[in-house]
Amino acid sequence: LLSAVPYLGMDLVQWIWGGFAVDNATLTRFFTFHFIFPFIILALMMIHLLFLHQTGSNNPLGLNSNVDKIPFHPYFIYKDIFGFIVFLWILIFFILKFNYLLMDPENFIPANPLVTPVHIQPEWYFLFAYA
Repeated sequence: LLSAVPYLGMDLVQWIWGGFAVDNATLTRFFTFHFIFPFIILALMMIHLLFLHQTGSNNPLGLNSNVDKIPFHPYFIYKDIFGFIVFLWILIFFILKFNYLLMDPENFIPANPLVTPVHIQPEWYFLFAYA
């Protein structure tokens, strides 16, 4: 895609690749970017939330809207904790009471130790080594 940029396209491609072809330098750069980028996004989100918490949201009408605000801590935290506990109890109930719903139906077929089942095969990229 960068090669379509007029005048600078091929230079940008060579700069990002680290040479004339995709090589070890390219993989190192992309892996580093892939690892660091989520932390950069997380830091920017935290800074955004910090500024939003300090100054508040922008009001296009210019009116003071502090009257309608509810404090976050006592209400929303307890509400979220209550919802999480209810969800956890329902999940634990289904796991302990109806655990067969989560299993594969083939687990209930009696095993024959003399015959290898037909459906057991490795993934497609290991089929060359499968006898």
